[in-house]
Amino acid sequence: MTLGPPSLTSWIPGSSGWHYRRSLASRVTLLTTMAVGISIAVIAIGVYAVLRIQLQANMDDSLLKRAHSAASDAGEFLNMETAPLIPTLVINAGDVRIGFETSDGNYHVPDQARSSFPELGRPEEAVAQGQLNSSIRTIPVDRTPYRVAAVPIPGTNTALVLAQSLGPQQKMYTRLGLVVLCFGFAGVIAAGFAGWGVATGGLRPVRRLNAAVERVARTEALQPLPVEGDDEIANLARSFNRMLAALAGSRARQRQLVADASHELRTPLTSLRTNIDLLTQADTSITGDQRAELMDDIRAQIDELTTLIGDLVELARDEPPAPVVEAVDLADIVDQAVTRVRRRGPSLTFEVDTSPWWVVGEAGGLERAVTNLLDNAAKWSPDGGTVRVRLEAGTLTVEDDGPGIADTDLPHVFDRFYRSAESRAMPGSGLGLAIVRKVAEQSGGTVEATRAPSGGARLSLHLPGAPAPMPRTAPTGATTA
Repeated sequence: MTLGPPSLTSWIPGSSGWHYRRSLASRVTLLTTMAVGISIAVIAIGVYAVLRIQLQANMDDSLLKRAHSAASDAGEFLNMETAPLIPTLVINAGDVRIGFETSDGNYHVPDQARSSFPELGRPEEAVAQGQLNSSIRTIPVDRTPYRVAAVPIPGTNTALVLAQSLGPQQKMYTRLGLVVLCFGFAGVIAAGFAGWGVATGGLRPVRRLNAAVERVARTEALQPLPVEGDDEIANLARSFNRMLAALAGSRARQRQLVADASHELRTPLTSLRTNIDLLTQADTSITGDQRAELMDDIRAQIDELTTLIGDLVELARDEPPAPVVEAVDLADIVDQAVTRVRRRGPSLTFEVDTSPWWVVGEAGGLERAVTNLLDNAAKWSPDGGTVRVRLEAGTLTVEDDGPGIADTDLPHVFDRFYRSAESRAMPGSGLGLAIVRKVAEQSGGTVEATRAPSGGARLSLHLPGAPAPMPRTAPTGATTA
């Protein structure tokens, strides 16, 4: 394996490597500092540029005004036959150097200032010739810049030239730049501390929430998290609480399912073990008929266990296999289920009245739900009784001639493992009707238990659909659990 240089994205802000190698607080602090630093830099550069331009403009205006003022009084003192006379009135310009530019290109300056006076040129000559009203420009002299202004002297072919050193102004620019730079650095440092304070204070609820979630993961105690305020962090805590409530409910249902399953499995397993022990310990005292009776009892108990285990697997499965959802005629499913249940209860009479009703769902699950409804009616109907089956407008109603359902049992008949006092002596696991409700919820339907006019039980299953075939779409309100 060869190791190359680190990737550029490992340290560039905004790249995935940089993003995940730093804490949120450090990113907030750094981004805040960068944002404020860039803002301060832009403002500082703008202020510096505006001040420099304004100061230069003020200096130019002042220099030109002084030049015009001096030029208005300088004409009478000029003696161009010998040399220009520069009186005290003109020399009293203060911090400037004074010279004259003639129209023929010659210029005259005081002897004491000749060595350091800027080299004049074409702009000043144009002013002397009357081609320009004034000129102003910067001319360096021994690495010192001078601002040179030229204005015409009235009544002559001469221009008055004033030159002012920019050295003091350059020093002021330097001091101004240092002040702006120092204040800029101070602002960036202050922004960094402010960003750190904001990140620390703003992320404190996140850290508390993180600690609470880690405590739940470590202890598996699904207690609600504390909710403070009404901001995004509070909404996140409420979402965690809803998730914890769902997990707590799922755990409670799982524990209840295990407890109920162990209770329901204990009786058939004990009976099966007893019968097998009798067979293994049998001697010549057990007749062939008794042995056949024991074998039939064992087969019935095995069938009951098989059905119970299948129902448990169906109800306990968290992620059921993806069903084949299609448009099916509920009337055909009812006819098939009646044919199957009629074989199990040959002494019963089935009155069937169905009309076409197409639903979108999983045919196997729907058939099992309808079969469970019919099996329940067949179990409670006496010999020679009648089971009335009616399908109209999406509502399947199954009635029997049994003793009916007590008022205290009506709200619980579709609960898992619920068995009334009368049903405990009869075969069954208490899961058949629970499966009916689960299939109904998956198909967007409902179930209901009431009393029939004949005194027996009336169980109703309503599924959304239409009298004609429907498209292959999931029904409104259907669940996936």
